[in-house]
Amino acid sequence: MKRAIPVVVLSIAGLVPVWRYEPSPGGTTSTAEPATAPSISSTSASGAVVKGPTIRTEKGPVQVQVTFDGGRITAVKMLRQPDHPQTVAAVPKLVAETLKAQSADVDTVSGATITSDAYRTSLQAAIDAKGVRNAAR
Repeated sequence: MKRAIPVVVLSIAGLVPVWRYEPSPGGTTSTAEPATAPSISSTSASGAVVKGPTIRTEKGPVQVQVTFDGGRITAVKMLRQPDHPQTVAAVPKLVAETLKAQSADVDTVSGATITSDAYRTSLQAAIDAKGVRNAAR
Protein backbone atom coordinates (compact mmCIF):
# COMPACT_ATOMS: atom_id res chain seq x y z
CA MET A 1 0.00 0.00 0.00
CA LYS A 2 2.90 2.33 0.75
CA ARG A 3 4.10 2.01 -2.83
CA ALA A 4 0.69 2.45 -4.43
CA ILE A 5 0.28 6.11 -3.51
CA PRO A 6 3.62 7.29 -5.04
CA VAL A 7 2.99 5.18 -8.15
CA VAL A 8 -0.44 6.74 -8.70
CA VAL A 9 0.84 10.27 -8.04
CA LEU A 10 3.81 9.87 -10.39
CA SER A 11 1.61 8.29 -13.07
CA ILE A 12 -0.78 11.23 -12.96
CA ALA A 13 2.12 13.70 -12.97
CA GLY A 14 3.51 11.96 -16.05
CA LEU A 15 0.18 12.14 -17.87
CA VAL A 16 -0.51 15.83 -17.23
CA PRO A 17 1.76 17.02 -20.11
CA VAL A 18 0.06 14.55 -22.45
CA TRP A 19 -3.39 15.87 -21.51
CA ARG A 20 -2.27 19.47 -21.91
CA TYR A 21 -0.54 18.93 -25.27
CA GLU A 22 -1.90 20.99 -28.15
CA PRO A 23 -0.46 20.73 -31.67
CA SER A 24 1.10 23.91 -32.96
CA PRO A 25 -1.09 26.04 -35.24
CA GLY A 26 -0.55 25.12 -38.86
CA GLY A 27 0.81 21.74 -37.81
CA THR A 28 2.68 19.69 -40.35
CA THR A 29 0.03 19.53 -43.02
CA SER A 30 0.34 20.84 -46.52
CA THR A 31 -2.06 23.73 -46.05
CA ALA A 32 0.81 26.21 -46.08
CA GLU A 33 1.17 28.69 -48.87
CA PRO A 34 2.53 27.21 -52.08
CA ALA A 35 6.23 27.71 -52.72
CA THR A 36 5.58 28.61 -56.35
CA ALA A 37 2.62 29.91 -58.32
CA PRO A 38 0.89 27.76 -60.92
CA SER A 39 2.00 28.32 -64.48
CA ILE A 40 0.73 27.42 -67.91
CA SER A 41 3.77 25.92 -69.53
CA SER A 42 2.43 25.30 -73.02
CA THR A 43 -0.62 25.28 -75.18
CA SER A 44 -1.17 23.35 -78.35
CA ALA A 45 -3.94 22.13 -80.60
CA SER A 46 -4.44 19.23 -78.20
CA GLY A 47 -4.81 21.43 -75.12
CA ALA A 48 -2.90 23.13 -72.32
CA VAL A 49 -0.27 21.87 -69.90
CA VAL A 50 -0.42 23.57 -66.50
CA LYS A 51 2.06 23.14 -63.68
CA GLY A 52 0.62 23.42 -60.20
CA PRO A 53 2.56 25.14 -57.44
CA THR A 54 5.16 23.26 -55.42
CA ILE A 55 3.69 22.45 -52.02
CA ARG A 56 6.23 21.94 -49.25
CA THR A 57 5.44 19.22 -46.72
CA GLU A 58 7.38 17.60 -43.91
CA LYS A 59 7.86 14.58 -46.19
CA GLY A 60 9.12 16.65 -49.13
CA PRO A 61 7.85 18.86 -51.97
CA VAL A 62 4.84 17.92 -54.10
CA GLN A 63 4.08 19.40 -57.55
CA VAL A 64 1.76 18.23 -60.31
CA GLN A 65 1.50 18.96 -64.01
CA VAL A 66 -1.95 18.69 -65.56
CA THR A 67 -2.72 18.26 -69.25
CA PHE A 68 -6.10 19.54 -70.41
CA ASP A 69 -7.95 18.88 -73.64
CA GLY A 70 -10.51 21.65 -73.70
CA GLY A 71 -12.04 21.54 -70.24
CA ARG A 72 -11.15 17.89 -69.67
CA ILE A 73 -8.20 16.59 -67.64
CA THR A 74 -6.40 14.08 -69.84
CA ALA A 75 -3.22 13.47 -67.83
CA VAL A 76 -1.65 14.25 -64.47
CA LYS A 77 2.07 13.88 -63.87
CA MET A 78 3.91 14.25 -60.56
CA LEU A 79 6.84 16.59 -61.15
CA ARG A 80 7.98 16.50 -57.52
CA GLN A 81 7.09 14.01 -54.83
CA PRO A 82 8.55 12.73 -51.57
CA ASP A 83 10.92 9.80 -51.93
CA HIS A 84 8.87 7.46 -49.79
CA PRO A 85 7.39 4.01 -50.57
CA GLN A 86 3.88 5.02 -49.48
CA THR A 87 3.97 8.07 -51.76
CA VAL A 88 5.18 5.99 -54.70
CA ALA A 89 2.27 3.60 -54.13
CA ALA A 90 -0.25 6.44 -53.67
CA VAL A 91 0.51 8.43 -56.83
CA PRO A 92 -1.12 6.04 -59.36
CA LYS A 93 -4.26 5.91 -57.20
CA LEU A 94 -4.45 9.71 -56.94
CA VAL A 95 -3.95 10.14 -60.69
CA ALA A 96 -6.55 7.49 -61.55
CA GLU A 97 -9.11 9.09 -59.23
CA THR A 98 -8.39 12.53 -60.69
CA LEU A 99 -8.98 11.32 -64.24
CA LYS A 100 -12.21 9.65 -63.13
CA ALA A 101 -13.49 12.60 -61.07
CA GLN A 102 -12.19 15.30 -63.47
CA SER A 103 -11.51 17.47 -60.42
CA ALA A 104 -9.33 17.74 -57.33
CA ASP A 105 -12.10 16.13 -55.27
CA VAL A 106 -10.27 12.83 -54.71
CA ASP A 107 -10.01 10.64 -51.64
CA THR A 108 -6.97 10.60 -49.40
CA VAL A 109 -4.82 7.52 -49.89
CA SER A 110 -4.35 5.67 -46.61
CA GLY A 111 -0.77 5.92 -45.40
CA ALA A 112 -0.04 8.92 -47.62
CA THR A 113 -2.26 11.59 -46.07
CA ILE A 114 0.26 14.43 -46.24
CA THR A 115 1.13 13.69 -49.87
CA SER A 116 -2.56 13.34 -50.77
CA ASP A 117 -3.36 16.73 -49.24
CA ALA A 118 -0.46 18.42 -51.02
CA TYR A 119 -1.40 16.69 -54.31
CA ARG A 120 -4.95 18.04 -54.07
CA THR A 121 -3.69 21.55 -53.27
CA SER A 122 -1.29 21.64 -56.25
CA LEU A 123 -3.89 20.05 -58.53
CA GLN A 124 -6.62 22.51 -57.54
CA ALA A 125 -4.29 25.46 -58.15
CA ALA A 126 -3.47 24.11 -61.63
CA ILE A 127 -7.18 23.64 -62.40
CA ASP A 128 -7.89 27.17 -61.16
CA ALA A 129 -5.05 28.59 -63.28
CA LYS A 130 -6.47 26.85 -66.35
CA GLY A 131 -9.87 28.39 -65.60
CA VAL A 132 -8.34 31.87 -65.33
CA ARG A 133 -6.60 31.40 -68.66
CA ASN A 134 -9.85 30.31 -70.31
CA ALA A 135 -11.70 33.30 -68.84
CA ALA A 136 -9.08 35.67 -70.30
CA ARG A 137 -9.71 34.42 -73.83
